[in-house]
Amino acid sequence: MSQETCTLATQLIRGMGSFFKSCACVRQNRCSHPYAIRYRDATGRQREETGYATQQLALDRLTKVYEEKRNTPRAQADLKREIGKQRFGDYAATWLTRQRHYAPSSVRSANQVLNRQVLPVLESRRMNTFTSTVIEDFIMSMEERSVGLAAQQNAFDTLKKILLDARRRGGLAADPFDGVVPPAYIPQKITIPTPAEIHALKAAGSDELRIVIDLMSGCGLRNGEAYAANLERMVADDVYRITEQIEGHARQRARLKHRKPGEFRETPMPWTVRESLLRFVKEHGADTSGYLLRTPRSTHWGHTTLASQWGSAKKKAGITRKLTPYSMRHFFASNCLANGIPITDVAEWMGHRDINVTFRIYRHLMPASIGRAAKLLNEGL
Repeated sequence: MSQETCTLATQLIRGMGSFFKSCACVRQNRCSHPYAIRYRDATGRQREETGYATQQLALDRLTKVYEEKRNTPRAQADLKREIGKQRFGDYAATWLTRQRHYAPSSVRSANQVLNRQVLPVLESRRMNTFTSTVIEDFIMSMEERSVGLAAQQNAFDTLKKILLDARRRGGLAADPFDGVVPPAYIPQKITIPTPAEIHALKAAGSDELRIVIDLMSGCGLRNGEAYAANLERMVADDVYRITEQIEGHARQRARLKHRKPGEFRETPMPWTVRESLLRFVKEHGADTSGYLLRTPRSTHWGHTTLASQWGSAKKKAGITRKLTPYSMRHFFASNCLANGIPITDVAEWMGHRDINVTFRIYRHLMPASIGRAAKLLNEGL
């Protein structure tokens, strides 16, 4: 703080901080420029704020900060300082181990995002140095590296989860995302299979593949959830309960995505899906635990099994369009929305944690609500 830029600086109680004006006015106590304050937060980092119209407002803010520091237990203050001094890479590693609700696939995805996009840029930065400018520079660095918008969004979301966790624990005094504009990710237009294509794939595929297609297109299951097909999950004639998934790489049972152990969700089960499951059990049976889909080596289905059978069925059916197994889930969503089912229900059945995900992907499939509203309003008039 130089004499030229700050001629008014009042030092208060030791450790409380100071307030001042940074203008060059001769009579700063009478000019209209705002006061600024400077202090050290609970983590020991120097902070500066401005925009206080009077000395009293600046003093009130300093007093509040000082009281908060005094009332913070010593152990808690030490923890905040320790978190603030940690390197981002170290904190990110401990953060990930604490996400016990993450399924193995989610842990793997988070690690990929961190290793590919976030850590190469931010690994060595101390936690208490993150500001909105740092976040914006990180976004710009991804743009300069021509990182795809979907990858930018995933990296931004992961970084935000980690830093807001650190702030909740006291390592960051301010929200570094305040005022930051996130990457503008607009999903590419999805490819939705026609009913004829679905029937052709089922006719060309194995009985096991038909079960996967039926559960994904008829009930909205993810592929890993379809691998865990089990007759015991038919809790009613028209309800299928999803309690677990088969982790596609390890071929092991795992909890559902975005769910804690023991949690489940239920989805409507069309008659055709019910009959498909019952027919499969009648013809092939199930293992001792009730699972329908097993490989010749008596293991659960995995991603390689699906990829192989999907490619073979698609080739036999003569389908050249860019259809993937996940397209079956898109069909489920489009079928629901085309028949007037609320998108809130669709989001719940598909297991989306945030309805904005459903809305962002499938908004264009919703009936023309504006046109429908115009007709209704016209009738009222």
